[in-house]
Amino acid sequence: MSERVGVGLIGGGMMGRELAAALARWPALSEHPVRPELVAVCDPDLAARSWFERIPSVRLRTADHHELLAEDGVDCVYVAVPHHLHEQIYLDTIAAGRDFLGEKPFGIDLGAAERIVAALDARPSVFARCSSEMPFFPGAQLALRLIADGALGPPIEAEAAFLHSSDLDRDKPINWKRQARFCGRIGVMGDLGMHVVHPALRAGWAVRSVYAVLQDIVPERPGPDGAPVRCDTIDNATLMCDAGFPLVLRTHRIAPGEMNTWRVRAVGMDGGVEFSTAEPKTVWRFAVREGRQVWERQQVGSQSAFPTVTGPIFEFGFADAILQMWAAFLAERSGALEGRFGCATPHEAVTAHRLADAALRSRDSGAAEPITSG
Repeated sequence: MSERVGVGLIGGGMMGRELAAALARWPALSEHPVRPELVAVCDPDLAARSWFERIPSVRLRTADHHELLAEDGVDCVYVAVPHHLHEQIYLDTIAAGRDFLGEKPFGIDLGAAERIVAALDARPSVFARCSSEMPFFPGAQLALRLIADGALGPPIEAEAAFLHSSDLDRDKPINWKRQARFCGRIGVMGDLGMHVVHPALRAGWAVRSVYAVLQDIVPERPGPDGAPVRCDTIDNATLMCDAGFPLVLRTHRIAPGEMNTWRVRAVGMDGGVEFSTAEPKTVWRFAVREGRQVWERQQVGSQSAFPTVTGPIFEFGFADAILQMWAAFLAERSGALEGRFGCATPHEAVTAHRLADAALRSRDSGAAEPITSG
């Protein structure tokens, strides 16, 4: 008999609705030790809360996150709010003794992330992880397993990237992610950075220093009344990292030719591997055979860390990655991860912040900057 877990949601926007959809698809998992149920939703916006009227299991809809955290049936919480709200809500969630999955970047800046993690370290009974769903694609799982197992040999070079085209339209209205007071000075590195740092850390790539090229490409966007509003965040960040070998981390909101592409590539003395969500069924593997250099195309299907009822020959997509991330979070919370790939930890989120902090310092100095330690 699987364990029932009541889930509360703070933040009823796009990712909150993705959570509701993922939990509705939970029976697609072939087996899992947990049976989650969305029972409470918090959002200050009435229209956002009203969307969840379609979810029969939701019995509490509130504008006050303290009310949700006090609700008896809430066992764990998903916090999906803008970055400037992370610190206070995460600290309140920890103080309430609720386990939680928090959206990246786990605080608007390095200081906020460090204070959140210090609170978690002081209360070890609270289980917390940071959202990062893209590495749960089956092709990503294969690529990261080959890297972690040392199958590529001594590393020569590597890259991890998350490439959007969401801001290619200059007339796209301003939103909170384009304003530093809501998103943070790290800009796109906060919004997308965990997705590229997560696999790098799991691969064991320890970054020593960062040289960064940070771009604020579109300085103004239309406000609610059509008048231009200053965009003071970073649109594109390219980090050239010294990890004992060249490691390039790219987070771009303006990437012509892409839509929502995540990729990882690594080459070593004994082989190479590359995966991109632009080709979700394909993993490219490099080898030397009979003296010839060969890139081979290997097909992967729908099956990720947790098996599903979906036929293995079918394609995997973003909604599937969300389901797999939640399966990993709830399994690890129950002590049943059993060696599978897990969600990003709070300490890994702090490391992502330290990389972004070094990138900001590199922009200002024009030189490579060391990674600070805690």
